[in-house]
Amino acid sequence: MRKRQNISTRDFVYETIKNRITDLGLKPGQKISEQEIASELNVSRTPVREAFLKLSQEDLLGIYPQIGTIVSLIDLDLVEEARFVRENMEKAVVREACEVFDQEQLFKLESNIAMQELCLKNESHQQLLELDDQFHRLLFEGCKKLRTWKMIRQMNSHFDRLRVLRLESNLEWDMLVSQHKDIFQFIKEKKAIDAEKLIGIHLNLVNFEKMELKKTYPDYFS
Repeated sequence: MRKRQNISTRDFVYETIKNRITDLGLKPGQKISEQEIASELNVSRTPVREAFLKLSQEDLLGIYPQIGTIVSLIDLDLVEEARFVRENMEKAVVREACEVFDQEQLFKLESNIAMQELCLKNESHQQLLELDDQFHRLLFEGCKKLRTWKMIRQMNSHFDRLRVLRLESNLEWDMLVSQHKDIFQFIKEKKAIDAEKLIGIHLNLVNFEKMELKKTYPDYFS
């Protein structure tokens, strides 16, 4: 169970359920109940009800009278919208990174990639997924665009579930790490056009994988 760290009960319940949905601990199409979640997390039903409502507004839960609450299926239209926003924002960010990144920010990226290579060698794919997120966050952080990153993350829940399926299917992790290395090198050498082009290719990989994943997990998609 996720530890509660100085956050309200409502936020704790919301974050816990959302994390379970995005990491597929709660499967697409699975039915869940307020009472079960409240009992498991040792909270009243009110914060659970509030969390359910918020998650339904984010298209992660469907609340149906006489049926109950069901984890939303992965919607490829929402995946594509999130990818579109992220691609265009990250192209702008890597252009800026080529101009503003100093040695400290380059070192953070390089250290992240070194850890990615170690995880790839040891087949630690869950940690690699976390390092992948951190790599992209560092691009926004170094350009003082963390609020933009958080906005993108808010849209990315359906996209993230596809990434977890990719993890379980063990798709092309060596290619992803190689692309991260090349993006870093382009930023270091201030090659903005090359960096922008590659980040677009990198974020378009999901377009080649999503149909394969839908065939493998047909019950998870709308």
